[in-house]
Amino acid sequence: MFRKYKLKNFDFILVLLVAVLNIIGILAIGSAEESVQNKQIIGMALGLAAMLVVAFIDYSWILRFAWLGYLAALGTLVLVLFYGRVTNGARRWLELGFFDLQPSETAKILLILFYAQFIMKYKDRLNTLRVLFLAVFFIVPPLALIYKQPNLSTTILVAVLFCVLMFVGGISWKIIGGILAVAVPGVLVFLSIVMQEGQTLIENYQRNRIMAFFDPEAYADTQAYQQLNSVIAIGSGQLWGKGLNNTDIASVKNGNFLPESQTDFIFAVIGEELGFIGSAAVILLLILIAMRCVSIARTAKDTAGMVIAAGVGAMIGVQGFMNIAVATMLMPNTGLPLPFVSYGLSSLVSMYIGIGFVLNVRLQRKNLYNL
Repeated sequence: MFRKYKLKNFDFILVLLVAVLNIIGILAIGSAEESVQNKQIIGMALGLAAMLVVAFIDYSWILRFAWLGYLAALGTLVLVLFYGRVTNGARRWLELGFFDLQPSETAKILLILFYAQFIMKYKDRLNTLRVLFLAVFFIVPPLALIYKQPNLSTTILVAVLFCVLMFVGGISWKIIGGILAVAVPGVLVFLSIVMQEGQTLIENYQRNRIMAFFDPEAYADTQAYQQLNSVIAIGSGQLWGKGLNNTDIASVKNGNFLPESQTDFIFAVIGEELGFIGSAAVILLLILIAMRCVSIARTAKDTAGMVIAAGVGAMIGVQGFMNIAVATMLMPNTGLPLPFVSYGLSSLVSMYIGIGFVLNVRLQRKNLYNL
């Protein structure tokens, strides 16, 4: 389980990038909602501890229990549907005393591990009909359970993550082309259906968010309210921002025009208070972290390690893009946290655990030997 590694192979740069991004997030959260800042600091401490433990456990040993992880993900997703706390019409959290567990966040990591083992096992037969059917068969239950919460944004993210994992695993370009040939028109048909009055494919509030994206003025006081104010906040920050914890009466955040700004719209707070420089720094850090993970994937000792590192990098990159795209109104409101920045212990600790696995992949990279 535990192995001896060369300390020089530990990726201190990746840890530094993550820590700096997390600290920026803590500072922004303190400005947005001071009452939860200490919890986020505790979350960072817990995350770092979990990351370091995972980093020195052989991921090959952990993958022996990938099936248990998959079942645990399904189990917690089922539990949240029956016993989860309802907030704003969504049942996504299990109350565990000190913090609320969001099973969809932990499921992302567990699914990456499950498919790393799955792809490793079937890598020579990955493009056969039977294996492809099994791969899809296993992803459908978690997707359905997450969608049922309802949580369309995370459902889309997990679906994209699944596609990335299969691509990294070596799925044929012919199959990818065939999937795209079906998926692209399918998405267009889906959008045309859900935009109709009386549709039943998605919840009404989800439809209204899509409608608000295409016609924000008509929904300026409802579904488009947060996004419109987010864009104003980011623009008002200009180059250097208004400063953290400022008392500017013209501030969008200070005027309480950004509900729950410490979570989904934390980027708007950063844009307003740290300006273009702070916003660019956050985006750059996310890109560097994702690229670092992909770089580690390329030197992994085996297929499983490559899938794990690339999967974590894709998760951080895609989720970061989706969150910032929502804050800047480049896509409909989705409700995804900004990795390592938004408030939320489940998301934060899960992301750190993911980084821990990437660090372990780095410690065992090919063409290197252990002490």
